Amino acid sequence: MQKGIFTGLLACASALTLSGCGESQPPAPPPPAVGVTTVSTQSVPLVNELPGRVAALETAEVRPQINGVIRRSLFSQGGYVRAGQVLFEIEDSPYRAALAQAQGALARAQATIGSTSLQAQRYKDLVGINAVSRQEYDNAVATAQQARADVAAQRGAVQAAQVNLDFTRIRAPISGRIGRSLFTAGALVQTGQSDPLATIQRLDTVYVDVTQSAAEIIDLKQAMKKGGVSEADGARIQLILPNGSTYPIEGRLQFSEVTVDPDTGAVTLRSTFPNPDGLLLPGMYVRARLVEGRRNSAILAPQQGISRDARGRATAMVVGKGNKVEMRQVEVDRAVGDKWIVTNGLKPGDKLIVEGLVNLKPGTVVRPGAPQQITAQQQGAKRGPGQAVDQPVQGEAN
Repeated sequence: MQKGIFTGLLACASALTLSGCGESQPPAPPPPAVGVTTVSTQSVPLVNELPGRVAALETAEVRPQINGVIRRSLFSQGGYVRAGQVLFEIEDSPYRAALAQAQGALARAQATIGSTSLQAQRYKDLVGINAVSRQEYDNAVATAQQARADVAAQRGAVQAAQVNLDFTRIRAPISGRIGRSLFTAGALVQTGQSDPLATIQRLDTVYVDVTQSAAEIIDLKQAMKKGGVSEADGARIQLILPNGSTYPIEGRLQFSEVTVDPDTGAVTLRSTFPNPDGLLLPGMYVRARLVEGRRNSAILAPQQGISRDARGRATAMVVGKGNKVEMRQVEVDRAVGDKWIVTNGLKPGDKLIVEGLVNLKPGTVVRPGAPQQITAQQQGAKRGPGQAVDQPVQGEAN
């Protein structure tokens, strides 16, 4: 019995030896799978994000027109004031006295004009009968005219005194929010002083001044001239606030400067934004998204499909004939969302590789597929055989 077992084991060993010697080579691995997207053309808006500053629609510095001591202020700092509202009162006693003095001088001049006019009339009758000389008549006429001129001058003095008296009530030149007061009751103010009493700003609507380089403006105009870009439907602007949020109300572009700043090489664009809640404050730094136009038949490529070589040139991997990888040098203009606008190097119908680019070389044969399918396959490979995928692949049965 032992001899039979030994003979069986020897036969099995011989069979295994012969089987190992005649074993064929393992099959070649399948081509790597890559995710591709087919390039197509579409019309896209050209959005440019520019830095800017908020400015008040109207700004007025409250300044004294006369010299005097402030008696009291009649407003709440930081509050809303209306045009014509009295903000400060200046001690007016000297100006009331000056007005009364001017009014008295006017009354004296008016009294003088009556007597001189009557004398000139009498001399006119007497000169006809040679009762008075012609010289005396001419002097009487001149005196009457001088009296009338004095009345006109004194009326001007009364008006000037009244104006100065009115200036003792300093009023708001515009409606808006008034800032802090730099002078209090008892302070001496003077005409032409360097510091304003306060500043009023109109904030229900504000300006946003943004700057754009002259080179970008030239590029846009040349593209429009060639016909590749059309003008935008309305010059609408969105604001990005300092905290990163988007201002809920769109603005309108008003105009652009006709000169270029020689120091920065940029042009200032001014737009207006409604500011009903007072969220936009003068001096605030913002970023404005301006729709400059629309690019017709633009080629959009996902950003993950565009890379840079050692020289910094933009490159793309596409699937060519025979499913072989080809490298293309491309030119990109700007980003639109998560895509690049490609101006050269790609054409409609190209299969751009967006997934599976690691260690991929030109000339490699690949298996193209949808990006979602490639991602699901890679996740399944990482889990290993026998482990289920968490989510079904798009396009496959659940």
